[in-house]
Amino acid sequence: MALRKAAPGAPATAVLRRVEPREYARQFDGLCAQLGDADAGVRRWAARDLAEHPGAARMLAARLAAEADTSVRAVILSSLARIGGPAAVDALLPLLRSEDAMLRNGAIEALAGLPDAVAPRIEALLADPDGDVRIFSVNLLGLLPHPRVPQWLAQVLERETEANVVGAALDVLAEVGGPELAGPLRRTLARFAGEPYIRFAAELALQRIESP
Repeated sequence: MALRKAAPGAPATAVLRRVEPREYARQFDGLCAQLGDADAGVRRWAARDLAEHPGAARMLAARLAAEADTSVRAVILSSLARIGGPAAVDALLPLLRSEDAMLRNGAIEALAGLPDAVAPRIEALLADPDGDVRIFSVNLLGLLPHPRVPQWLAQVLERETEANVVGAALDVLAEVGGPELAGPLRRTLARFAGEPYIRFAAELALQRIESP
């Protein structure tokens, strides 16, 4: 039991007082325990401090799926982005399947900040059996600062069979594509000749990338 001297001038009966232990330790295990605290402020600070622990990615992601406080969610996402690397990507990618749009969009923004770690996963994402996941993956490409983004978008145009996914790719391509995508765009026009929106979006993208 640790004892501490009282401040000068304190009554003689209070010369020594007990040093109470912290409710939570500041080490990894203590911070993980705080993620389940009833106080959102405690959870928020714990999530921030866990950014210094690369092994916390899975714990943070598990808390994110259950967290209702938007400020705590934001800090968890920020911490995962700071941890980075494959561990953070593995923790964030399952959130693309979330029914919670705010959570899903937060995951996309966090993943966009990890281009090198995300890049090896793009091919699998674009081939996912779930069309919604493929759409969200295309949305991620629109934010991802990586030199292969135009190539991945061309792949979507050439291989994708669902009009909604192709439409999402066209929307992104109109912003980030270059003249090298003119061929895939024209082939997309031919493949989806009966889809008014695809025709409109593809023609608009062609105008943008071919204009001087």
